[in-house]
Amino acid sequence: IDLDTARQELEEFIPHVKNISDSSIKKMAGRDLMRFKEFKKQGIAVKFGRFTQKENQQIQKNVEEFLALTGIDSAEKLLFTSRYPEDKNTIHHLKTKYYFCEKISEGIPRPWRLIYYRARKMFDPNNYKGRYTEKEKEKLKKYQALHGNDWKKISELMSRSNLSVAMKFSEIKSATNYGPWTKEETRKLMDAVKEVMRRKLKAENPSSLFSLDESNTDLWIEREQLYQALPWTEIEAKVGSRYWRQCKQKWNSILMSKLSRGQKLYRGTNGLKAKIDLIKRLYETKAEDASEVNWDELSNAIGDVPRSYVQSRFYKLKVSSVPLWKKKTFSEIIDYLYEKKLPELEAKL
Repeated sequence: IDLDTARQELEEFIPHVKNISDSSIKKMAGRDLMRFKEFKKQGIAVKFGRFTQKENQQIQKNVEEFLALTGIDSAEKLLFTSRYPEDKNTIHHLKTKYYFCEKISEGIPRPWRLIYYRARKMFDPNNYKGRYTEKEKEKLKKYQALHGNDWKKISELMSRSNLSVAMKFSEIKSATNYGPWTKEETRKLMDAVKEVMRRKLKAENPSSLFSLDESNTDLWIEREQLYQALPWTEIEAKVGSRYWRQCKQKWNSILMSKLSRGQKLYRGTNGLKAKIDLIKRLYETKAEDASEVNWDELSNAIGDVPRSYVQSRFYKLKVSSVPLWKKKTFSEIIDYLYEKKLPELEAKL
């Protein structure tokens, strides 16, 4: 079916379908639409949020049955095929021949993508490996010197995820500053963001007269463009003294300060209310992973702010409030905030 029809039919099952990209809609039309219709006939609604124990057991069963059917000897090979280049073609052939997408999602009324991500999380032996040892840090610096920022290659050598090795390398670079931002660092950040934004906007619309220095007409469009994904590793290199996550967080705080026009959206009593609402709403989603959260909807927990600002507020909240948060799953972090931090914030309010 064509893209518009697919989107229209999927809307019955996925309320936020308008926020999903065209490429994802095409995949869902092939992998999910017929499944959703079958579940509807059985009176079963499509689910989101946290996976139940029963669903986790079903995923376990589906994976084990697919391994038995194909003769693939481990779940890691099945779900992380790129780690086994010598077996890659054979595994891809078996996955196609035996309808991997259909088999892995059997009996689970959820989008295939979420089931697949959950399966990868369940069966990844590299998950929850804890802090980097000094020996690992030295290896990481050596591999980065050899392979540059080829994080996929380095992640295979380190047996860590792509994101993990990229973030850790940014943190351990010798030039990184962890103190308050200086005026010079802030100026470098602003200049770097402006440069990449102008280049991006010019590439997307060469005839556009948009300038970051112009008056704030069409503020909503301007704001959303400013909050789009930016090449943070490039910006990090231009700033020189901060790693990419620090640059991203500082940029978000600068934007929030300018766009709120002096409204204290996250301070004092309003700040307490915002934290309380954010924790409650996150708990109500019953999300198993951050990727399952509709951050656009949650932006209302703080005010008329973009999703990336809410995400940065949540990050600061978990870092400051949840002990050993790096060793906890997303759902465990939310449970802790709800059970321990929420009563404290309500009492303070």
